[in-house]
Amino acid sequence: MICLTAQGYTFERINKDDVMLLVVDHQVGLFQLVHDFGPDEFRNNILAHAAIGKVFNLPTILTTSAETGPNGPLPKEIIAMHPNAPWIKRNGEVDAWDNAEFRKAVKATGKKQVILAGITTDVCTAFLALSLIQEGYTVYANHDASGALNQKIADAANDRMRAAGVHVVSMFTVVCDLMRDWRNTPGAEELLPFFDRYLATYGYLARGHAAAVDRGTILPGESE
Repeated sequence: MICLTAQGYTFERINKDDVMLLVVDHQVGLFQLVHDFGPDEFRNNILAHAAIGKVFNLPTILTTSAETGPNGPLPKEIIAMHPNAPWIKRNGEVDAWDNAEFRKAVKATGKKQVILAGITTDVCTAFLALSLIQEGYTVYANHDASGALNQKIADAANDRMRAAGVHVVSMFTVVCDLMRDWRNTPGAEELLPFFDRYLATYGYLARGHAAAVDRGTILPGESE
């Protein structure tokens, strides 16, 4: 859905029926290059990115770069989430779009919107995002699940993508835009467990509300 404002800005929503999810080079060796996130946070973020495809039943494509070398394999958790997804093992191409098998898999989805994340932000994410923009796709780069050698590099890469028309967004933004309404399916029933696992602040907010409704007591002096 595209919404036009009086200023002419185009707000293109993520359409769960016209979007694919790409997992780009989230490899255990390349993971060591990420220094703009702590390792535990980033591990959570890349698993959450992959889980978006599962919870919303999106066409998902996995790709790796020279995985038999120091870049290493994909985390086993991601493979387990998507056992039947196309998995394009690139042997040399830095930009995944330069790989013919990868291009074929993307085009085979028939979708025009792309959610992606990768390691590193300035290379694997940015190169592919810019290539997809050039090909006419609408691209949403999940910055929570894209990692760089340092914050300065990440910021420059995100600025470069924004300047080209890539939507650089958070995991929470992606999930909420896909869901649209807590009453939808997937909605509260599916997404609250997702947040409980991958976004602790929201998960614990929901747990606190459940506990209050189930057995909460209003204390003297407490009010809304």
